Amino acid sequence: MPNAPRLVILDRDGVINRDSDAYIKSLDEWIPYPSSIEAIARLSRAGWQVAIATNQSGIARGYYDETTLAAMHTELERLVAAAGGEIAHIAYCPHGPDDGCNCRKPRPGLLEEIRTRLGLDSLEGSWIVGDSLRDLQAGESMGCRSVLVRTGKGSRTEANGSGLENAQIFNDLAAFADWLLSQA
Repeated sequence: MPNAPRLVILDRDGVINRDSDAYIKSLDEWIPYPSSIEAIARLSRAGWQVAIATNQSGIARGYYDETTLAAMHTELERLVAAAGGEIAHIAYCPHGPDDGCNCRKPRPGLLEEIRTRLGLDSLEGSWIVGDSLRDLQAGESMGCRSVLVRTGKGSRTEANGSGLENAQIFNDLAAFADWLLSQA
């Protein structure tokens, strides 16, 4: 796919930072994987756009608000910039699983937002990196190539085995970035 955009779309919790079944509710609970921050920066420095698509139903559940989420994302962008990289766009869904929105993964709304914001005709051939099946399903519905990482819920998703026929599997985001950058 020579015309595929040089774009990597990442899930947040479990890919960039530690995940929690109790939700990441504050900046203090948002603990990035240092290797993921560096991986984002390396991809960015190599000419890849990096965007984030993240379900944040903790907002709908009342566990934290959009100001708290914005503080987490500001810190993420600061850390990536300090490592010499840039995040092209962060799209998030604040809705709960029963709200019927189009943005909650596995639905494609967040990816549509990224496509529009980045001025792309299509996401076909881009990469989606996640730790859950719904991340990969959202990307695959838009023509993205899928990557499962074993961090976060990824090992559980891999053990389940269902729906991973088209996915490449890496230990973490850094291992995927190493592989992707070696392909050039």
